Amino acid sequence: MDQTELKKEHAKLKRIAVEFAGQIHDIVEDTLWTEYEQLPILSAKVVEAVKEANAFKENNSL
Repeated sequence: MDQTELKKEHAKLKRIAVEFAGQIHDIVEDTLWTEYEQLPILSAKVVEAVKEANAFKENNSL
């Protein structure tokens, strides 16, 4: 992959983490009392997505 493709892939990985975080935000804002049980699952997904994005960045010297 060239540098542009690497940056696009990194942006994609970051977007995935932000989407999970957005789902957490929506639950907290709108449906906390009925969907709170989803928070630990989504939190774990955020952590994994951020780790993946950071590892990709580090492994590809971005």
